Amino acid sequence: MSPSTRPGRRETIARHGQLRSPHPVSQFFKLLAVGLAVVLVAGVGIIGYNVATLATDYADGAVALEGQDAAPPDIGAIEGGTNVFLAGTDACEAAYEQYFGARCTGADAGGELNDVNLMVHISDNPRRVTVISFPRDLMLPVPSCEQEDGSSTSAMSKQPLNSTFTYGGLSCTVKTISTLTGESIPYAAKVTWGGVIEITNAVGGVDVCIANGIKDRYTGIDWPAGPRNIQGLEALQFLRTRHGVGDGGDLGRISNQQQYMSRLARKVVSEDVLSDPATLYKLATVAVDNITPSQSLTNPLKLVQLALALKGVPFEDIVFVQYPTNADPSDPNKVVPNYPAAEALFTALEANQQLVLTGTTSQGDGTIVASPTETPAPAETTAPEETPAPTESAATAPDVAELPSAIAGQTAAEETCSNGNVR
Repeated sequence: MSPSTRPGRRETIARHGQLRSPHPVSQFFKLLAVGLAVVLVAGVGIIGYNVATLATDYADGAVALEGQDAAPPDIGAIEGGTNVFLAGTDACEAAYEQYFGARCTGADAGGELNDVNLMVHISDNPRRVTVISFPRDLMLPVPSCEQEDGSSTSAMSKQPLNSTFTYGGLSCTVKTISTLTGESIPYAAKVTWGGVIEITNAVGGVDVCIANGIKDRYTGIDWPAGPRNIQGLEALQFLRTRHGVGDGGDLGRISNQQQYMSRLARKVVSEDVLSDPATLYKLATVAVDNITPSQSLTNPLKLVQLALALKGVPFEDIVFVQYPTNADPSDPNKVVPNYPAAEALFTALEANQQLVLTGTTSQGDGTIVASPTETPAPAETTAPEETPAPTESAATAPDVAELPSAIAGQTAAEETCSNGNVR
């Protein structure tokens, strides 16, 4: 197997783009870059762009979160970090249901599942961002959840994560993740797959990298290897494909989605987007029309503060990780929490340590690290210099945490490519 097809290996040098000094407007929209990558952020960051016009519509249908700490009065003064939860659901909306096939024509057409589950952790000082993806097929305890009619569901010892939206909507999903992680989650939002299509279209599509061809009869993909700009239906196909990448499981799909997030983040803060007011306003309007926030995210000032909290966060400190899991001994198609590895992750977040990834980019071989396209220039020969004094290694530095190899992921500065099933 050649290095270019070796799933998720980090010995291939990742290509890091030369990042220019942030544009003044890009500072304001940094949360947008992280988020929509993570799905909500377009709504959070851009809403400040025209609060007077968009804030009222954005607040319609806002959701109360059960059992979470109150949001801090001033996001700039948070201590110990804060969390935003983002759910992507498979609602059968009339404008998009033709893309879902049997999902929107059978007995389950009226339901809505949380297929994408992301927790964005924002540290306080220094600012760092960690985006944690939780598998939809993660089997875990589900607490009792309040429903819209005032009744409560019974607590359950083991259910798939993507069923929690059915039990009690966004609040129940947030409560389940909060219980699992021990983290309070004061902010949350959900976006449908139709919303993802529209947001991707608003920025002119996202350029993704396909290392090996992808063929998936379930989503209709039959794409060759190489770069590809995806938008519209193709964006939905790319984000939903499971059988076409890696080992055909949900874990491979997650890393493929993380590639999309990272590349979308880069595009949103590029001059092509930020210098075009029409594109920015279109993106804001689309986000407002397609995102349902928690009540804690409806205050326009809070939205602006949350966006500004990420000012100056370098791409190296925006880290996308998969919640660590093990195979479920009761069902080969499900996974269960890897509690020791997860504890290491959340201990590092609590201490606001810089995360060092030691594992692959994907638990399910869904991505590989992009190879550099340019050969580095040979180093100049210079006179020997005095040997510097030993410094603290990454493994022993108090502000650095090497995560267990069981935790897969990548940074926003690292480029990955889809590890498709066509070799």
